Amino acid sequence: MSTSLLVAESVWEAIESAQTVTEDQLSILHFIFGRHLEKAAKIVDSNGVKRISGKPSGRSIFKVVGESRRKEQYLCFPEHYCSCYSFFYDVVNRGEHHCCKHQLAARLASSTGKFSDAVVSDEVLATLL
Repeated sequence: MSTSLLVAESVWEAIESAQTVTEDQLSILHFIFGRHLEKAAKIVDSNGVKRISGKPSGRSIFKVVGESRRKEQYLCFPEHYCSCYSFFYDVVNRGEHHCCKHQLAARLASSTGKFSDAVVSDEVLATLL
C-alpha cells in the first residue's frame, strides 16, 4: 500500500471515530484524491449513498447514485470494488487513480454515518452481487 493510501486510511479512521470531518481532514483527503473527493462529497450531500445489509450475516454493500442525469446506481465495496466504468478503466486498467468517486462517496458516507440503510435477507444480498 502506498504512503498516500496509508495517510488516507488514518484520516478515515479519525473521521469514523469522531463521526465528523474537519477542514484539515478534508484538505488531506483532497490532496490525495483530488476532484474525485469533491464529486464524492456532492453525492453524499445529495443523499446518494445507501448501505444494504444482509440478515443474519451482517455483510453489507453500498449502492451509490451517479452524478449524471440518468442517475445510474453502482454497487461498491468502498475499499475494493465499484461496478462503474471508471473503476475498471481508470483504477484497474490504467492505474491513474486510487479509487473512483463512488468508492469515495461510500467511504465518506460510511465514516460519517450519512447514508440510508436497508436490511435484506442474505439471499437477496447475494442476488445483488
